[in-house]
Amino acid sequence: MTETQSPAKAAVNQPGGRSALRHLLQGERPYMLYVAFAIMLIVFSLASPWFLSIDNFLNIGRQTTLVSIIAVGMTFVIISRQIDLSVASTLALSGMSASLAMAFVANNWVVGAVAGLGTGALIGLINGVLTTRLEIPSFLVTLGTLSGARGLALMVTNTKPVIITNEYYFAIFGEGSVLGIPAPILWTLGVTVAGILLLHYSVYGRRVYAAGGNPTAALYSGVHIKQVTTLAFVLTGTLAGLASLILSARSHAARPDVVQGMELDVIASVILGGCSLFGGRGFVLGTLLGSLIIGTLNNGLVLLGVSSSLQLVIKGAIIVAAVAFTRR
Repeated sequence: MTETQSPAKAAVNQPGGRSALRHLLQGERPYMLYVAFAIMLIVFSLASPWFLSIDNFLNIGRQTTLVSIIAVGMTFVIISRQIDLSVASTLALSGMSASLAMAFVANNWVVGAVAGLGTGALIGLINGVLTTRLEIPSFLVTLGTLSGARGLALMVTNTKPVIITNEYYFAIFGEGSVLGIPAPILWTLGVTVAGILLLHYSVYGRRVYAAGGNPTAALYSGVHIKQVTTLAFVLTGTLAGLASLILSARSHAARPDVVQGMELDVIASVILGGCSLFGGRGFVLGTLLGSLIIGTLNNGLVLLGVSSSLQLVIKGAIIVAAVAFTRR
């Protein structure tokens, strides 16, 4: 089986053990990412007296939780040469499913969690099956589920939010903490570690790289590309469901019109973190760093009083630059 390694892993395994400084001087992407993040921290620390504080960093962590969690799943999808535009709508519909299950089936956090995660996984399965079995481009499939899932969430609730009252649900997914670390950040760290283990240290992870790096060679090597790709979509949908539980627990309600357009932040985080839109390359830790860069950028620009419209322009420029960089 042909195996395509991530840049970081490949760098570690190169004979001769080239130094980190040499990688940096050669402009290799993972190292440039760390430098860009460090420069951003220094600039915002000098520009705003409120930026460099533990409370502000925890605030950035909470603000980037949803994007970071879904971006871990999106990393698998993009490495396998696909894309998922439906994650924001999946989040909205999953949150509505969780809240409605607790309102009408049983006011139990387990019931809500199963309903939310199950809805996300089901939408991911639909995306995967339509993409791999009917060979419809994932861009078109997920564009359709983006509209369909959002419309279903609005229709089921008549565009109204559904209130949640379960205290355990709030504590586990939104308001609880361990050693002062908020629950959403703990969920982010847990998902990131699980994603690293699955992508970089499992047979499935090697098959994802193979399917995206060289599909023909992977197929002749016995890799079932359709199954690998479908599972990547299911993983992304399930993580969108988890993000919906965190968001609804934080706001004590589920709304069908939340996080519209968030799929752009998710995709930008993955690309900025070193994943190639052309498949076969990427790593989960880079994705986390990419989401933190975008979250830090948003936070710093807000502290500096930059208008929301200019923030969108800056974010768009960064995405274009990141995509251009992946073609090097």
